[in-house]
Amino acid sequence: MSGLGRYVVDAVVLEHRSPTQLARDHGISKRWIFKLLRRYKEGGYAALEPRSRRPHSCTHQAAADVQAEVLRLRKELVAAGHDAGPETITYHLIGSVSKLPSVATVWRILKRNGLITPQPHKRPKSSFIRFEATLPNETWQLDSTPW
Repeated sequence: MSGLGRYVVDAVVLEHRSPTQLARDHGISKRWIFKLLRRYKEGGYAALEPRSRRPHSCTHQAAADVQAEVLRLRKELVAAGHDAGPETITYHLIGSVSKLPSVATVWRILKRNGLITPQPHKRPKSSFIRFEATLPNETWQLDSTPW
């Protein structure tokens, strides 16, 4: 993509070709051509390289100070020999942070930092034994209570 971008910028800047004609000839949008020209004026040929589409911030993630407080509490509770699970940490966070995170959020913070190992809560489907008859009327079952 950067090769085509460099070609388009060179065609407009050096050869003084029309952006509209370039867009028509190569099947690209005029908006993209003008975007490339603006990026070229700001940073030269290096600015024509593809940029990351990753967002600059994550609004639904817990604040950095909350995460730091969770990690500090975890270390403090472990050092004192107390339970340092998400429920305990959430209880100790009351009053120390402006917005109290949920227990699940505290668990995610601990997991992200490698402080806990997740344990599955469900049985794996591979452990189920299928109850299946090989012949018709082979699987009769009686549910009764003796008197």
